Amino acid sequence: MFFAYVIKSLNYQLLYKGHCEDLDKRLIQHNSGITPSIRKYIPFEVVYFETFDTREEAIKREKYFKSAAGRSF
Repeated sequence: MFFAYVIKSLNYQLLYKGHCEDLDKRLIQHNSGITPSIRKYIPFEVVYFETFDTREEAIKREKYFKSAAGRSF
């Protein structure tokens, strides 16, 4: 199972969109500072996610979240 997700910084107005295979593990990685580009915005919480059978579907949905229409969604 794969996920497309949106996480929100608890201290800043930042939403981060991504995809992964293990959502709990990925959130731990984000909150431990492994992703350098968003390290200063820690901590994060999951605000939205969807599940998919394939990685390709999750990537497609992540790209939608990053589009103008997806940001409105």
